[in-house]
Amino acid sequence: MNTTAATEGTSMTNRTTLAQLREMDAGQAASLPVDRLALLLDEVAALKADAKHLADLLHDALHTRYGALAAAVRRAEGKDTGRARIADEGFEVVADLPKKAAWDQPKLAVAVATIRGWGEDPADYVTTEIRVPESRFTAWPPRIRAVFEPARTVATGRPSYTLEPKDAA
Repeated sequence: MNTTAATEGTSMTNRTTLAQLREMDAGQAASLPVDRLALLLDEVAALKADAKHLADLLHDALHTRYGALAAAVRRAEGKDTGRARIADEGFEVVADLPKKAAWDQPKLAVAVATIRGWGEDPADYVTTEIRVPESRFTAWPPRIRAVFEPARTVATGRPSYTLEPKDAA
C-alpha cells in the first residue's frame, strides 16, 4: 500500500479497511490519519464483541448439550469436578469442570498459628505471600517506605490507547 496515499487527507469517506490494515506494518499503520485509526479501532472492538458473543453462545450450546451428561459421568466416577469424556458421533467430548478453591485469609492465619503452636513449621504445609497494595505503599510515611523499598520492583504493563473525538464546540 502506498503510505502517501494512505496518509493524504483526513476525510472519513476514504476509509482504510481491516484487509488493508492486515497488509501494513506498525509504522505504516501509525502514519494513518487519526480519524482512520479511530474507525479501525471501532471495527476491531465490534469484531471482538461479536467474537465474544459467538464464543459465549457456543459455550452455552455445548453446556446445554453435554452438561447434564458430563455431570452424570463425573458422579459415576465418584467426583464432582474434573474431566468427563463423552463419545458422540465420532468425537470425544472432553467436558472439564475445574475446581476453584477459595481460602479465607483470616481463618488461614489462625490455622497457621495453630500449626506453629504445635511446634511445627507452617512452611511445610502452606506458602505465604505478602502483598503490598501500591495505593497503601504510596500513602506510607517516608520512613516506612524506606524499609520496604529494597523489596519492591516496578515494571510496566502493555500500554493502551483510546481515541476519543473532541466535541466540535
